[in-house]
Amino acid sequence: MTKLSIFSDLWTFMRIRKMWWLMPIIMMIVLLGLILVFAQGSPLAPFIYTVF
Repeated sequence: MTKLSIFSDLWTFMRIRKMWWLMPIIMMIVLLGLILVFAQGSPLAPFIYTVF
């Protein structure tokens, strides 16, 4: 099982079940996670955590 199979399974699930409303929710969760990961080593980290 590869790491990308999770994304392909999710895509197949949403396509078959017509759950397109999940896409914005998933994208926002991924975007928030990326912001937190990349801002962790930044000098702006204390300010970003106060916003969230």
